[in-house]
Amino acid sequence: MTKWVYSFEHGKAEGDAMMTALLGGKGAHLAEMSSLDLAVPPGFTITTGVCDFFYANGKQLPPDLDGQVEAALERLKAVTGRTFGDAQKPLLVSVRSGSRASMPGMMDTVLNLGLNDVTVESMAAETGDKRFAYDCYRRFIQMYGDVVMGVDHELFEEIIDNAKADAGHDQDTGLDADDWLSVIARYKALIREELDEDFPQDPRLQLAGAIKAVFASWMNQRAIVFRSINNIPKDWGTAVNVQAMVFGNRGEQSATGVCFSRNPSTGKRGLYGEFLVNAQGEDVVAGIRTPQDLTEEARLATGSDRASLEKLMPDAFEELERNVAVLERHYRDMQDVEFTIEDGKVWLLQTRSGKRTAKAALRIAVDMAEEGVISRSEAVCAVEPATLDQLLHPTISEGAERDVIAQGLPASPGAATGEIVFNPDEAEKIAAQDRPVILVRVETSPEDIHGMNAAQGILTQRGGMTSHAAVVARGMGKPCVSGAGMLKVDYKNNTMTSNGRVFHKGDVVTLDGGKGQVLSGNVEMEQPELSGAFGTIMEWADEVRRMRVRTNADTPKEARAAHSFGAEGIGLCRTEHMFFEEDRITPMREMIIADTEAERREALAKLLPMQRADFVELFEIMAGMPVTIRLIDPPLHEFLPHEDSDVEAVAKGMGIDPDKLKMRATALREFNPMLGHRGCRLLISHPEIAEMQARAIFEAAIEAGKRTGNQVIPEVMVPLVSLKRELDHVKATIDRIAVDVENETGVKLNYQVGTMIELPRAAIRAGEIAEVSEFFSFGTNDLTQTTFGISRDDATQFVPTYEAQGVVDRDPFISLDLEGVGDLMRIAAERGRETREELKLGICGEHGGDPISIHFCESIELDYVSCSPFRVPIARLAAAQAAVRHRAGKTS
Repeated sequence: MTKWVYSFEHGKAEGDAMMTALLGGKGAHLAEMSSLDLAVPPGFTITTGVCDFFYANGKQLPPDLDGQVEAALERLKAVTGRTFGDAQKPLLVSVRSGSRASMPGMMDTVLNLGLNDVTVESMAAETGDKRFAYDCYRRFIQMYGDVVMGVDHELFEEIIDNAKADAGHDQDTGLDADDWLSVIARYKALIREELDEDFPQDPRLQLAGAIKAVFASWMNQRAIVFRSINNIPKDWGTAVNVQAMVFGNRGEQSATGVCFSRNPSTGKRGLYGEFLVNAQGEDVVAGIRTPQDLTEEARLATGSDRASLEKLMPDAFEELERNVAVLERHYRDMQDVEFTIEDGKVWLLQTRSGKRTAKAALRIAVDMAEEGVISRSEAVCAVEPATLDQLLHPTISEGAERDVIAQGLPASPGAATGEIVFNPDEAEKIAAQDRPVILVRVETSPEDIHGMNAAQGILTQRGGMTSHAAVVARGMGKPCVSGAGMLKVDYKNNTMTSNGRVFHKGDVVTLDGGKGQVLSGNVEMEQPELSGAFGTIMEWADEVRRMRVRTNADTPKEARAAHSFGAEGIGLCRTEHMFFEEDRITPMREMIIADTEAERREALAKLLPMQRADFVELFEIMAGMPVTIRLIDPPLHEFLPHEDSDVEAVAKGMGIDPDKLKMRATALREFNPMLGHRGCRLLISHPEIAEMQARAIFEAAIEAGKRTGNQVIPEVMVPLVSLKRELDHVKATIDRIAVDVENETGVKLNYQVGTMIELPRAAIRAGEIAEVSEFFSFGTNDLTQTTFGISRDDATQFVPTYEAQGVVDRDPFISLDLEGVGDLMRIAAERGRETREELKLGICGEHGGDPISIHFCESIELDYVSCSPFRVPIARLAAAQAAVRHRAGKTS
């Protein structure tokens, strides 16, 4: 028989903290606290396995569950001296959810279960407090009616409001026993009127209904959204915890509250939190009463005139402080504790690792290591890498008023305010006048790069987390909200419309790239601060990580930013981005529309010194660290104008016939440019392009080496290879140019030629390709596209639905698809190294800054990851955590 129910009571439990997958986080920690001899109301946990059964069997509970629940209730009877459903001395219970990952407020709870018209009178007689008993009963009917029976919560609130108005009070605490009796009668009548059935009086029917309702809440809309945002798998399910009730609403020596063992905003050591006197948990959540501070220090800081728990109930405060200290030492992490005080007695209802700001996380980790509570390696693993984004960009001030216009994807973190501008040329012009702008586009393209560079932030109607706008914005360290589908951008009228509100060019908006929100007007900002704890954690992380961390950088500005964040080289320099700058786009277009090879070479000769100068600066910034330069990748049509007005303007500027330019653009346009004439295919068709770029790289390496005294060893990367013979062909061109440059300069070059592994065939044939390639860099953006057959820019139309319905656990363009794309990477790494033992392996797709993907990269022993500049600290920390956990797995 499957064991569905695990009991816990003072001093012993059937579970422990390691059983979160089975008992959920709350159940596992209730069991652990019980075993620690702490004051935890006794109870039992119904496992996550029942949740699996529930959804696999038409929302029915296992037939043998009733018997196990009855046995657990008998055990509670022996511990508490109370009987569930007894008319004289009833046992009342709470029924709460408990996923293995914390999901605060996302699922349902029922308190005071077991009350009915009979047991409420027994409770009143036993306590000698009718008001208290009737208050508990009305709370139960209200919660059960809402959560289990589905009666609108607002209808119950209307009855309460009317009762307060009739009694002349503005708070629930002003109502007496008769008032609550009247409310109870109205509640019952409401349920009968709404559902044509009576409120259930049988406690066992009540319990069965509550258990089912809590399991059902695993799939409510807010829980689904929360899981999607926090990457919590749908199949984890929830447990259900049934506990003997303790009452924080027993009078002025009773209370309920939440506390942290350290300040979750600053990380400062010491009890921090709030409480409500004479209240139950739903009062805290409802926010209808102002809570009080736990400590005198906090009360003085807030200027509150209401007594702290430290002064109001000093004995209970000291007991709480002792218990929380025990929990922090035991769990070796800052704890978030829910508690109830009943007639001065402290009861612990839950503990979990507390949510904290990035700033607090760093201080807590460093302080606990220096206090000897945890090791340095544990401190490194205690900080969530993704939260470091909070420290690297300006953010909207906590408590700032938000007038949200639209919701999109949090494509690049940070916040920015500026005037709406719809045209990249105009963005550049206005920004030159020291007026901040937000560039708003339906979607961006490489031609918009100058406007994106000039703007404070970027907003797009279409596109995903790895769209052009998102990738470029992250590289620039600018906030970006992409895929805001509710927006309608109208270039003709220079307007954007959202939910009936129209915004014009020049209107001021604010982007919150961390939340994917577009806000109206100017919103107060906070500037980032890199505290001492940040530097300490980074130093400790660098001591334990194995993989190197490089950056994806196309400009000196990006390279300098990445270098300041600790990048150890450039893993991807996309040379085509350099061609879109104003002084280069014309010769680039001249090259594209040239009729002969001689004309193309003439145009490329104009680009050569420009590219060389770019590479010299990048080599100098990186001061001898590796720099991987990818030869031109996109199809040529991307460099040409396509709108008639743009064609006319460009042709006029170039002094050529507009029809010729238009014909060339039309001839180059491809049905599917992602799979067309680009990358190595373009370099084979037009070897003069590869010749110019290789020469620029090698001449720059020699010049930078002379300037800095550091030998530069450039890594020349050939994109989109699927056949060994493609790489043979392009490498021959590169090697020939290297010999020419050596002969011309008298300087011996040291360089490597490698390829991006971004096509499934390249991964499968990696052993053959490694005969020529000296390094592989996994271009996982394209490898994901070509493996799935999904365009990353179009994925936002259906991938969120896939996530919501459990078709995929997470967006594969954000975190690597480990089973498919990851397996191709593993195959390529193994086969490549079989051929070339010293083969250097890295990743340069956007996944290189994703902690989950970085852990996978450690597992297949890549040499480095490369990411956008502002994700370098995240990658450094994630690589360290991956190394620590990988070593621990090997030794366990």
